[in-house]
Amino acid sequence: MNISFEKTGNVTGLLTITLAKADYAANVEKTLKDYRKKASLPGFRPGHAPMAMLKSRFGDEIQAEEMNKMLSTELFKYIREEKIDILGEPLPSDNQGEISLKAEEQTFVFDIALAPVFDAKVSSDDCVEYYNISVDDEMVDKQIQMYTGRAGGYQKVESYEDRDMVKGTLTQLDENGTALEGGIEVVDASLLPSYIKDEEEKAKFVGTKVNDVINFNPAKAYGSDVELASMLHVTKEQAAEIKSDFQLQITEITRFVPHALDQDLYDQVLGEGKAGSEDEFRAAVREVLAEQFKTDSDFRFVIDLKKYLVGRIGEVEMPEELLKRVMQLNNPDKDAEFVEKNFSQSIEELKWHLVKEQLSDQFGIKVEQPDVLETAKEVTRMQFAQYGMSNISDEIISNYASEMLKDKQQAEALVNRTVERKIGAAAKDVVTLAMKEVSLDEFNKSFEA
Repeated sequence: MNISFEKTGNVTGLLTITLAKADYAANVEKTLKDYRKKASLPGFRPGHAPMAMLKSRFGDEIQAEEMNKMLSTELFKYIREEKIDILGEPLPSDNQGEISLKAEEQTFVFDIALAPVFDAKVSSDDCVEYYNISVDDEMVDKQIQMYTGRAGGYQKVESYEDRDMVKGTLTQLDENGTALEGGIEVVDASLLPSYIKDEEEKAKFVGTKVNDVINFNPAKAYGSDVELASMLHVTKEQAAEIKSDFQLQITEITRFVPHALDQDLYDQVLGEGKAGSEDEFRAAVREVLAEQFKTDSDFRFVIDLKKYLVGRIGEVEMPEELLKRVMQLNNPDKDAEFVEKNFSQSIEELKWHLVKEQLSDQFGIKVEQPDVLETAKEVTRMQFAQYGMSNISDEIISNYASEMLKDKQQAEALVNRTVERKIGAAAKDVVTLAMKEVSLDEFNKSFEA
């Protein structure tokens, strides 16, 4: 067996490997013997079929299989030992001669796509922007309002105020203002007068109390056959014909009341005993927001680091023709137009991948399962936080995170996110940070730019 490598360009090469039958003959013989032990051929007991018959029927197939095994093993062993930095996998070359299982010696030629050489390592000479999102009183107020809203509930009240829910019995009236014989009657009808579009009809509910009786026109009030049909429990077509007034006898008024700023709320949001007064609660909420924004800032820092380094490196030579072949092989159900359309983006992603490899090497970054699980837990916490739930037990967080990792696509994304998170954390300690104090609105607008 003989292996050699020759560079044909800055980012291309040829790898040639010559295999003689003697290199894999022993493996072929062993495989045949193992197969003979369990082979069941007509007229022979298992393990007693003539070897000559087995060679005749299965010899070529087994020889090709063993040849491919040795070819693959030796090929990647050579690449690893010689530290050839390849992109993708070796591709059978157009210069490959005819392959014959009868030949005593066979030469295989592979095209190799080589990684371009550039320096992506960072130092204090590199300056990258870092957004520090300020937490103001208004943001704290809005967050607390969300907490009190989510922890609030409905209470029965005696008199109506805007946004209250009104319940009662609806009775259809005739042109004389009396109950229409055979008309529509809805018991326990629910209305939200604040959504009434007609101001004159809406005004009829102002100051009403439980047990009051009012007359109003639903069709005029809402102006929608769909809403009218839902309220009166009729079809949309029937609702379109209803123009009469209705009488409403109010039996119940309920109002949504936000949770009070009290110890119960503090314990619900932060955990028992984490805050004992409104000032302490506000301070804790400010810290929660700051920590959430830090995660956002770190995420943005990786984006800016990528943009900076890709720009600093500039254009690099890529083995484009070979990479297009690789892309086509990886997408056998796609045509050449798909490759051309998506190739530029693929090259950008590959370039960033190569940058991350260099940074991972510079910082000694390794990603293990506990690291990926921690990233999944961080994502889970952020998702809960969006719904105002910051006091979720570690057990629940871990269970949700574990479920995420069972999905292959999500797991791959989390691995990539873990790598970038570690790179970002390490790079922040090395590069010079151009700190930018911004509001949340300015931060969000920066992504649009």
